[in-house]
Amino acid sequence: MYFATSFGFSSSYCLPSRPLKVAILGATGAVGQEILRLLEERKFPVSELILLASSRSVGRAIFWNNQNIYIQKLDKTVFKNVDIVFISAGSSISRYWAPFAVEAGSIVIDNSSAFREDINVPLLVPEVNPQAITYHQGIISNPNCTTILLTLALGPLQLSQNISRVVLSTYQSASGAGKRAMQELRNLSQNFLFEDISCSEVLPYSLAFNLFLHNSPMQPNGYCEEEMKMLKETRKIMGLPDLYLTATCVRVPVLRAHSEAVNIVFEKPFPLEEVRAVMATATGIELIEDFDANRFPMPTDVNGRDPVALGRLRQSINDISSLEFWLCGDQIRKGAALNAIQIAELLILRDFCK
Repeated sequence: MYFATSFGFSSSYCLPSRPLKVAILGATGAVGQEILRLLEERKFPVSELILLASSRSVGRAIFWNNQNIYIQKLDKTVFKNVDIVFISAGSSISRYWAPFAVEAGSIVIDNSSAFREDINVPLLVPEVNPQAITYHQGIISNPNCTTILLTLALGPLQLSQNISRVVLSTYQSASGAGKRAMQELRNLSQNFLFEDISCSEVLPYSLAFNLFLHNSPMQPNGYCEEEMKMLKETRKIMGLPDLYLTATCVRVPVLRAHSEAVNIVFEKPFPLEEVRAVMATATGIELIEDFDANRFPMPTDVNGRDPVALGRLRQSINDISSLEFWLCGDQIRKGAALNAIQIAELLILRDFCK
């Protein structure tokens, strides 16, 4: 039978003593635009919004909360009196500008890989390790999109039964490479239908009716950078420094939702009915399962939505201590912007409600 439940994360944060001055660096990108939508949707207490982007966008108006807000020039003075800065503009930008924001008294929520491995910087998925926020020193890292989706599922399972091994494959959408990659997929797919085999300019190969192994730089060990991010970040978020995890990451012709096929080995058998009960009440997870109709999560189930959809839960036929499942999550939303907003909501509890 079909079984679907949804439990969205709610931080139930208090209203701060004053509305907050917020800045978004990378406001014109896909994630920046999603952050803008979520600030409005979730009624985040904003007193003033500062929008920042590349020099070619300075002066451009963005309509938000019934008003036009103009993109400002990025310089060292722009962070004065800003409470929270969201950065979604690449690791080199983050490394350069985040220290200036912190020096000005801001708290930075960074969506790049710049600080994720820094032992002094929390790497946060609010539903999984909210306690990590207590040691921030002005910068908090938003994890990689695939890691966020994965740990959202691993977190509640680890609380019930120790995990010893994770093997997974990811099926990653064009949105993970940015807004231009999404538009390129649209264009090349249309061209393909008219037998125009155009070359890709954003990604190394065309994603139109195609897929290829993830295009992040290869490492000496034969894994790509994306696969190593998943290993290192999952260990840090879960507090499991020796967790055995191996990933194979793939780009697929999907616009904005990532999918993952996951195999977990527990230290001892974990009955499937108990697993399903845990996941049915897990925050941020939506179960979609209809074994009779072979209907399980699809990218179209999660586009523009908060929950990560999970299904096809099954015990491995080779190991009674092993669990397998499939998940899909919106890369731009929970994989980036929503997680950043949830971090900010936790910040309100810790730093602005005293």
